[in-house]
Amino acid sequence: MRRRRAAGVFLVLLALFAGPLWAQAPAAPSPAGPAPSAAGSAPANSDAARVAAKLAQLEQQVADAHSAGDNAWMLVSAALVLMMTGPGLALFYGGLVRKRNVLATMMQSFALMAVITVVWAVVGYSLCFHTGNSFIGGTGYSFLRGVGPAPNPDYAGTIPQQTFMVYQLMFAIITPGLITGSIAERARFSALMLFMILWSLIVYSPMAHMVWGAGGLLNSSGGMFPTLDFAGGTVVHITSGVSALVAALYFRKRVGYPKQPMPPHSVVLSFIGACLLWVGWFGFNAGSALAAGSLATSAFVATHFAAASATIGWAVAEWIRNGKPSVLGAISGAVAGLVAITPASGFVGPMSALVIGLVAGVGCYLMVATVKAKFGYDDSLDAFGVHGAGGTIGAILTGVFATRAVNPVFHDVAGNALPVGLLDGRAAQVLNQLIGVAIAWVLAILGSLVILKITDLLIGVRVTEGEEVEGLDVSQHGEEGYNLEA
Repeated sequence: MRRRRAAGVFLVLLALFAGPLWAQAPAAPSPAGPAPSAAGSAPANSDAARVAAKLAQLEQQVADAHSAGDNAWMLVSAALVLMMTGPGLALFYGGLVRKRNVLATMMQSFALMAVITVVWAVVGYSLCFHTGNSFIGGTGYSFLRGVGPAPNPDYAGTIPQQTFMVYQLMFAIITPGLITGSIAERARFSALMLFMILWSLIVYSPMAHMVWGAGGLLNSSGGMFPTLDFAGGTVVHITSGVSALVAALYFRKRVGYPKQPMPPHSVVLSFIGACLLWVGWFGFNAGSALAAGSLATSAFVATHFAAASATIGWAVAEWIRNGKPSVLGAISGAVAGLVAITPASGFVGPMSALVIGLVAGVGCYLMVATVKAKFGYDDSLDAFGVHGAGGTIGAILTGVFATRAVNPVFHDVAGNALPVGLLDGRAAQVLNQLIGVAIAWVLAILGSLVILKITDLLIGVRVTEGEEVEGLDVSQHGEEGYNLEA
C-alpha cells in the first residue's frame, strides 16, 4: 500500500514539473510544414530583448559601483593632501622656528589654503588642465565653467571632473607653502601673499600643464620629452625647492645668522607635523593613481618603503658624523624620502623604493649639513636641501628604476608594453628625466626672480630689522603664540 502511494505521489510531481516544460518545448518542425509565423517568433525576440536589457543594466551598475569606489578614494586622498598643509606643514615648520615666529609661520600655510583656493577657482585650474599649447593651458575652465559631475576622460574617466579639480587644488596649495621654509622669520606677510599668488600662476601652472596637462611638452603620454612624474617630483618639489633657494638668496640672511644660535623652539611640534605629513603623503602619491586599483596600492607601498629607508639613511649618516642620531634628523630624513619617491611612486616596485629612499636620505643630509654650510646661504628650514635636492634625486632615479611591470605607460602601435626605465631597457628615459628636471630648474629660477623683484618694488619683501627682532607674531599679526603669564 505504501509503495502504491509513493508511486502515485511521484507520478503527480512528475506531471507538475514536466508538463509546463513539455508545453514550452518547441515542436519538431515538419519538413513540409509552414514557416514559423511572426506571432510565434515574437516571444523569443521579446525574451532576447529583456536579457540584453538586464545585461546592460548590470554592466551599468558595475560601472557605477566602480566609479563610486574611485570617487570615494579620491575624495579621501584630497582630504589627506590638504591635511599635509594644515596641520602637517604648519606644525612641521612652526616647530622649527623660534617661538616668537611660530604663529606667523603657521599662518603662512593656513592663509595659502584660502588664497590659492580662490586663485585656483578663478583661473589656476584652467591654466593647468584646459586645452592650450605645450606650455600652458587655456582659459576655458576659468571660474570652473564646465567643471561638474561628468568625468574628463583626458585625466580621470571614472570620477567627476569636480573631484579631479579639487584633488589637484590640494597640490597647488601645498607647493608654494613649501617655499616659506627658506625665508622663515623674515618675510613680510602681505608681500608673501602677493608673491605666492603670482608664483602659482607664473611658475606652478605652466609646469603642471607641461607635465600633467593634455598636450603638455613633458607629458608622458605624447609629450615631446615624455617625463615620468607620477605625483609631483618636478611639478611640486623641484619648482618649490629651487624657488626656495632663490628666495633665500634674495632675502639675504636673518639678523644674527650664522653666528647666533637659532635652534627650533619645539621639535615636538615638528615631530607631530612630520607624522601627519607621512600619513598624508599616501593621499599625495597613491591618490595620484586617480582610481582605487592596484596602481594605487603599488604607489602606497613604494611611498612607505622609501620614507622608511630614507629615515634610516639620514639617521645613520648623522650618527656617523655627529656621534648621535637626532630626532630632527630622523623626521627630516623621512620627509626627504617622501619627496624623492613622489615622482617614482607609480612606476617602481618596493625594492627600488628602498634604494631611492636611502639615496635621498643620505644625499639630502649632505646637502643640509655640508653644502649649505660651505656656501653659507640661509635656507632657514632647509626647503631647498630637502625638496629641491630630494625632488631632483627622485626625478632622475625614476628614469633608472621605472618598470613596465608596475606601470606600462609606453606602448608600441600594436598596444604591446614597452620598456619604461633604464633597468627596464629604456636608457633614453634618463635623458628625458634630465630634460624635465632642467626645465623645472630654469622656470623656477627665472620665474621666482622676476616675481620677487616685482613684489619687492610694490611692497617690500622683507620686514625691518626691528620687526624681525621683535618677532613676526607681534610685528605681522599682533599676537603671541605662547602667553605664559595668562
